Amino acid sequence: RRVLVAEDNPVNQRVAVRMLEKLDYAADVAVDRREAVQMAQAAPYAVILMDCHMPEVDGYEATRRIARALPANRRPPIVAMTAAGNEGDRERCLAAGMDDYLGKPVRMDTLRAMLDRWAAGAGVQ
Repeated sequence: RRVLVAEDNPVNQRVAVRMLEKLDYAADVAVDRREAVQMAQAAPYAVILMDCHMPEVDGYEATRRIARALPANRRPPIVAMTAAGNEGDRERCLAAGMDDYLGKPVRMDTLRAMLDRWAAGAGVQ
C-alpha cells in the first residue's frame, strides 16, 4: 500500500510519512508539481496527498495535470492536504478534481478514516 505525498515543506513531509508508516502505508514524497506528475505516472498509488500551496505550480494545477496524464482507470484518489482552512477551500479542491480534503494539522484518526475510505475504494491492497 503506497501513498504519494506531494508536499514542499520538509517538516510536513516527515510528519506525513511518519503518520503513514504508523498506518502501515509506504510513502513516496514529491516536492513539486513536476515530480508529483512524474511519480503518479511511474507507479501505482493507493492515494495521492496533495498540498494545495506548493511553489511555482500549486496543487490545484498539479491535480489537473495528473488527471490529464493518467487514464481514469489508473488515476488514484487525490486528497487535498492544506492548512488554508478558508471558507470555500473544500469546494475549490473538489472543483479542481481532487476527491477529498484534509485540513492541516492532520489528525491520525482523520487520516486513517480517509485512507480506509479511498484506498479500499480503489481496491488497493
